[in-house]
Amino acid sequence: MDVSLAIYAIPLALFTGIYIWRQRRTQRRHVLALQDTISAGMTEPASLHPLINDSKCLGCGACVKACPETSHHDVLGLINGKAVLIGPTECIGHGACKTACPFDAITLVFGTERRGLDIPVLKPNFESNVPGIFVAGELGGMGLIKNALTQGRQALEAIAKTAVKRDGVLDVLIVGAGPAGLAASLAAKKMGLSYQTVEQDSLGGAVFQYPRGKLVMTAPVDLPIVGKVHFRNTTKEVLLKFWIQACNGNGLKILYKERVESMERKDGVFHIRTSTQQYVAAAVLLAIGRRGTPRKLGVPGEELPKVVYRLIDPEQYRGQHVMVVGGGDSALEAAASIAELGDTEVCLSYRGEAFQRAKQRNRQRVEAARAKGQLKVLLNSQVRAIRPDAVLLNQSGKDMQLANDAVIVSAGGILPNDFLKSIGIEVETKWGTA
Repeated sequence: MDVSLAIYAIPLALFTGIYIWRQRRTQRRHVLALQDTISAGMTEPASLHPLINDSKCLGCGACVKACPETSHHDVLGLINGKAVLIGPTECIGHGACKTACPFDAITLVFGTERRGLDIPVLKPNFESNVPGIFVAGELGGMGLIKNALTQGRQALEAIAKTAVKRDGVLDVLIVGAGPAGLAASLAAKKMGLSYQTVEQDSLGGAVFQYPRGKLVMTAPVDLPIVGKVHFRNTTKEVLLKFWIQACNGNGLKILYKERVESMERKDGVFHIRTSTQQYVAAAVLLAIGRRGTPRKLGVPGEELPKVVYRLIDPEQYRGQHVMVVGGGDSALEAAASIAELGDTEVCLSYRGEAFQRAKQRNRQRVEAARAKGQLKVLLNSQVRAIRPDAVLLNQSGKDMQLANDAVIVSAGGILPNDFLKSIGIEVETKWGTA
């Protein structure tokens, strides 16, 4: 009897021992990752992220395994038998963790107790407080390409349910041709709605503004008419080429270089005036981003032609003295891309003590360029004035002047509050709430 017991007990004990050893090793790695996050000041998520209820979490690890970023970065981890957000800045709002949790312990929220995020007040069908005006994509807090594509389609489906045909009136005017606007345009075409899409810039919205060759992360998604799209990690150029083919191949009605200037509801329909013409529509979908209105520094000399608000091609700065201002991913990518050319003098200025909003891979690129002497990093610094051949800064109370040929301000975009207010849309600040 003792021998029989040993036959079963020894393998069980061995299996249990190996399991516990692996769990402890994983926990040590997650603890170290969290400590690195805290010491680097990288504790503030940029957008939608999980809030974990410790009283419901049983530490099964389903959320950790479900996170699509796990193969690249530690976003979620297990510490003391509970799920923990150990890499907040690496979280890009997939939401797979919430779906995978069998104990309903995860809520997806915007903002944190320290950093609020302005979001238009929306109903579950993406309709704003103004009946007939809907919001999808980045403006509503969904910057992830897959989520924006999905929301654009869902918003059009909601609009179609209440569409009533009227002579001379569009069923919907779609504002913006980024991911949400593209999906909405395809949905409108598929459902036979009368529509027009207008875009102030070019197809792709914020994606069009990415630097040349930038890797774009998305996930498989169903697009109306097109069907299943299997992109994951691809370049800006490849993704835009696919979108152009989707537009041209399906005859989508998109007009570019056309900016909405005013919108008024009269007699149950919307009268919209753009920079080129006027429209009358029963419903409006705002699929605009936050980057359309760049945040400016508000310093003397910012109006100089050498000051721009996005990087398109690093090559145009070869051999120049370049100042990049900002601490997010766009700023770090711009600074590293130009510095890596090897024959430029690049300075990255950021007012904070650490790059709290940037992903680890971008911080690593910046650190590598700094270590090679290709890039000068000035934390706790602020631009005071911009001159034709120089930039004046203050770093930790000390004034300095640097030779300069070009300034790239990558301080993010601001919510178009004036426009939203003019059409009556309410905006609320989320402080770690759904």
